[in-house]
Amino acid sequence: MDEKIVITGTGAITAVGHSTRETWENIINGVSGAGPITQFDASEFLVNVACEVKDFDPAEHIERREVRRRDRYQQFAAVAVKEALAESGLEITPENAGGIGVILSSAIGGLGTLEENVKMILESGPRKVSPFMIPMLMSNGAAGLVGIDYGAKGPAFSVASACASGQDGIGMAWMMLKSGMIDVAITGASEATVTPVGVAAFDRLRATSRAASDEPAPRPFDKNRDGLVVGEGSGILVLEKESHAKARDAEILAELAGYSATADAFHITAPSEDGSGGSAAMVRALEVAGVNPDEVGYISAHGTATPLNDKSETLAIKSAFGETAYNIPISSTKSMTGHMMGATGAVETVLCVQAVRENVAPPTINYETPDPDCDLDYVPNQARQTPIDVAISNAFGFGGHNAVVVVRKYDG
Repeated sequence: MDEKIVITGTGAITAVGHSTRETWENIINGVSGAGPITQFDASEFLVNVACEVKDFDPAEHIERREVRRRDRYQQFAAVAVKEALAESGLEITPENAGGIGVILSSAIGGLGTLEENVKMILESGPRKVSPFMIPMLMSNGAAGLVGIDYGAKGPAFSVASACASGQDGIGMAWMMLKSGMIDVAITGASEATVTPVGVAAFDRLRATSRAASDEPAPRPFDKNRDGLVVGEGSGILVLEKESHAKARDAEILAELAGYSATADAFHITAPSEDGSGGSAAMVRALEVAGVNPDEVGYISAHGTATPLNDKSETLAIKSAFGETAYNIPISSTKSMTGHMMGATGAVETVLCVQAVRENVAPPTINYETPDPDCDLDYVPNQARQTPIDVAISNAFGFGGHNAVVVVRKYDG
């Protein structure tokens, strides 16, 4: 019998909370994480708003000696992993360490570290570069550090597929568990791209909102949407074989029932106009999970608030679900967390776990003006109590990457 893969722990740190519970409570209450950029002087930028993690002191979570040796994205990962492991009750010992993998992704890695050290070279010369620069900027750095912190000796690596990185990392972990290669996976993603280069580069692509700090942004699926808001944070899941979780009497939060990924093979930054790649990923993920389209109670949309993404994702959902698409609550929690790049799908999967456990569909805030091209049920502005036995989470990335995971209420 094909063994279920279950979720026994979650962790999150986002623009609206320093834990899964705080993030979830603020999400279902429609709290925006957007605000003026504080991490650097953005006065000369056309973009002045970001979804920053607020009041974050890494020394509360990491030894002070280690703080300066870790990029901000690695610090976020440490916080979310600590929470997820605590909730799971998993104890890593020399006896089980080889069966515990760490698949912890980042699309970009330590961008802030890279920027700081390039500036140092230009201003003070190469001898001033930090000896910790390479491990701090590596996209696999967070995965390696988690293995070191907790003694996990199974496979440890990062997946880089742009904004689908977190979802694909979770999918890789799911497949490795299914194959029997590992018994447990600490998986998810972390990102910290609220930096001068990060914000400027996305703006040069005309992908970011230029709304003022007192204007609603981002506005997914709204007719007047004008782009994404850069966010940061981390989302982590502890995945286990069902038999392993039961053997240690762990509380099972939900089942990770399926995963699929496709490529648009269309354009390096634009999604396929007809949404065919995203549709194929959703269809296949449901098939893998053994779920019928009418069983899906909630879709966590990629929902970036860019004109192209929201239109193509709407078409993709219609193609995958047919007329059923009009009956499914859909929302973009990026309207509150911002776009956390590689981490965004991982955080949204954590939120899907909460959605199936509490039967609540999060809202899409800042939704004011319907768009004829986006005519589905986007749960505007207020969370909704509704039966959710199955939720899917979409993550689409530059390069034409599409990744979808299926979260199902646990019935064991």
